[in-house]
Amino acid sequence: MIRNSQYRMYAVTAALLLVVVLLPWTVSAEQSSARSVAMGEAYTALANGVDAARYNPANLGLDGYRRTELEVFGLGADINNNSFSLSDYNRYTGAYLTDADKADILAKVPEQGLLLSADVQASAVSLSSGSFALTTSAVGLANVNLNRDLLELVLNGNTFGDTISVTGSYSDAVAYVSTGVSYGMALYTAGTRQLSVGATAKYIRGLAVEKIVELDGLAATFETGFEGEGRMIAQTATGGSGYALDLGAALKLSDSYTAGIRVKNFLSSLKWDKQTEEHSYIFSFDTVTIANADGDFVVSESDTKPIASFSTDLPSLMTVGFAKTSGSLLWAVDWEQGFRTAAGASTKPRLSLGLEWSGLPFLPVRAGYSTGAERPAAFSFGSGVAFGPFYLDGAVVTGKSLSPYSTKGINLAVSSGLYF
Repeated sequence: MIRNSQYRMYAVTAALLLVVVLLPWTVSAEQSSARSVAMGEAYTALANGVDAARYNPANLGLDGYRRTELEVFGLGADINNNSFSLSDYNRYTGAYLTDADKADILAKVPEQGLLLSADVQASAVSLSSGSFALTTSAVGLANVNLNRDLLELVLNGNTFGDTISVTGSYSDAVAYVSTGVSYGMALYTAGTRQLSVGATAKYIRGLAVEKIVELDGLAATFETGFEGEGRMIAQTATGGSGYALDLGAALKLSDSYTAGIRVKNFLSSLKWDKQTEEHSYIFSFDTVTIANADGDFVVSESDTKPIASFSTDLPSLMTVGFAKTSGSLLWAVDWEQGFRTAAGASTKPRLSLGLEWSGLPFLPVRAGYSTGAERPAAFSFGSGVAFGPFYLDGAVVTGKSLSPYSTKGINLAVSSGLYF
């Protein structure tokens, strides 16, 4: 019974992700910048042109960061988990699991549970010119966390005296399209040193949302059988609108070094008013055994009803970055901090490091490493080609080692456009 409520969460989340994947004509966001992904997303103090609007709009106010650019398209997908690598998947899928194998699988899952997350973003026809930029975005974000007790139940079954809880499980997903206008302005200039501020104001059109507002359940095994109860309430919607505001500041220390700070979604609000529904599932059972499991010992109730419009917001993220910005070898360091745990954000900080070597100007080589937050540690790699005004960049992310078998999901990006 407890697992049925989890399946409900999976179905809603999968539907939200499908909405985003099936929108190839919609447009741009951070994960779709292949240069950034290749450099571990350490990009706050390096981003220029269209990318500056996404990573730090204050960069649009700095000399050397303004450029006239048309980004033709970009696509990025980051779908991962916090426990199992591709090597683990190949080792255990379809295999007979010994007690040692089951213990190894459970040992890989943190105490807080198995976290499944997705960040899917796409871009097309975004523009920047001087201190201004215009970007539009299609974004799909989802977090699903499964309590460790549930995984142990699947692997080992129930034993006498077991107590199984869904506490700690949650689901959070949202899909939306946004259009943003960015502007950066220099406040102070002294030689090569500059201080600038910037902002990105976004109109957001919500596509779908799912949030679990209540989830609890407990089952125990006794001599007389199973006893337990549980409850799940989720709110969903398929349309809405709202706004978000990003703020940033940048300090160009010299022609070679720049520091920056950005707060993404400093302000935000989405009002959901289309097909707003509340889904509830309640169950209880007393003294259930194999002999009577098909009887009336299990009482369950499910209901879906329309509800009034409701509001959500997008999680705020603060990123601080420092970068070397001149020469054939560039490097950057970013520190990211979320203010609450939600799809696309974590209260645990994340550190990112990135390198770019442009000894061959038409074929740059990029690499990065990032660790922290709720995402697995990962190395990243990428390159690109540039002929005249045209560029095409690509990136791929592995896991905590250089081997592709260490990856705990799928993370790749591609982007292309024109510089003028």
